[in-house]
Amino acid sequence: MKKNRRKQSSNKQVHPDGTRDLVFANKVSGSVHGGLSRIRLSLTFRIALHYCIQLLRSFIPVALILSVMICIAVSIPVSRELARMIPASAEEEKTEICSDYISVMHTDTDEEKAFFPKIGQQFSVLFSRLFSHQEIRFYYSASGGFWLVTLNVKDLYTFWILIMGGLLICDAFRMLYFFVHDQRLNKRVLSPIRDIASMAETLSESNLSNRINIAGTKNELKDLAVVINRMLDRIERSYNSQKQFVSDASHELRTPISVIRGYTDMLRRWGKDDPEVLDEGIEAISQETEGMKDLVESLLFLARHDKKTLMMEISAFDPEEMIREVRKEEAMVHTGYRFETERMDGITIKADRNMLKQVLRIFCDNAVKYSPEGTAVTLSCFQNENGELCMSVKDQGTGISQDELPKIFDRFYRSDKARKADTGGHGLGLSIARIIVIAHKGKIRVRSKPGCGSEFIVVLPRE
Repeated sequence: MKKNRRKQSSNKQVHPDGTRDLVFANKVSGSVHGGLSRIRLSLTFRIALHYCIQLLRSFIPVALILSVMICIAVSIPVSRELARMIPASAEEEKTEICSDYISVMHTDTDEEKAFFPKIGQQFSVLFSRLFSHQEIRFYYSASGGFWLVTLNVKDLYTFWILIMGGLLICDAFRMLYFFVHDQRLNKRVLSPIRDIASMAETLSESNLSNRINIAGTKNELKDLAVVINRMLDRIERSYNSQKQFVSDASHELRTPISVIRGYTDMLRRWGKDDPEVLDEGIEAISQETEGMKDLVESLLFLARHDKKTLMMEISAFDPEEMIREVRKEEAMVHTGYRFETERMDGITIKADRNMLKQVLRIFCDNAVKYSPEGTAVTLSCFQNENGELCMSVKDQGTGISQDELPKIFDRFYRSDKARKADTGGHGLGLSIARIIVIAHKGKIRVRSKPGCGSEFIVVLPRE
């Protein structure tokens, strides 16, 4: 250890200046990178920089457009002046004509031996002397000869410089003004974003009802705030639904657990020696356990649906055979009711047979619960005018009022009549039936009238 320390100390002594320079360079680079990162994180600076870059990019096409417009504006009077100055016939070998801005001289240059790129049929540009001493020279073919035209562009060049300089000064002033008054950008544009961020920080399970104030927002930020508020509405509804689901499930489980516990205590105290009490306790515990099993299976089904993990086994089958099977099984279980079939069309459909069978069982169980003993429950299968498969379960029970119809598919919902009659169940059957039908891209229609019975119709597409 001592040798290693000596070696390290000796290395530091050998290169003291280099080490200091390296540490200083690291500090400088760290501060520079930190400053750059802070600049990159400043949205105001980034918007201002983007605006300045766009100004500079727009300067180039604007300058080109103005230059072309100036050239066009100058070429028209120049062409008219040339037509006026050049004589109709060139009798002399060399003739020079001058005006304020134009000088024209006749020349005997041979067009074929010269250089010149032509522009149209009359103009040829002399590149070697295109811009010389703030003047433009070119050849002009007219009157059977060539004319060397010298155009003085000093004033035009000065005017062009002033225009371009004015554009640059205006853009520079706009950029400087934008950077200096960045607080206005923060106040008018970025303040709604800060409001959104501050509101999002305060959200929790106790105040999910808070929403973004959209009174001062405009355009895209207003649309963003509206979308976030709608998202919060959906989250609040989902959260409240989950809370209600847990509360209802706890309530439904509390009753059978209390019954089982009561009978267990009773059997522990004096039921061991009394056969009647023992049989009663065992029967009650068995029934409550079976009810809890059904409830847990229903809750697991709903949980799989909520997590989007509900799996279906699609196969082609004849629903008529399935309905006859359901009728036979329900007649064996509920011997006090008549299960009949009406219209039975031979149709083949692709769906999950077990799930659709569960839907029919749910409808049949509800029909038995809310119908007097000795009445008939009718099952049918037919094809409607749109080519869709319809499976119907019709009873002669008490019916459903118009106020209760929108609620019967809600989880854990039971009508007042059902609670008073103590028909059993947990209010999850119709919810499960609706989930299964919707998973098959179908729908459920309900026809009911108090005192006249109810009819549940499952409508499924055949594709």
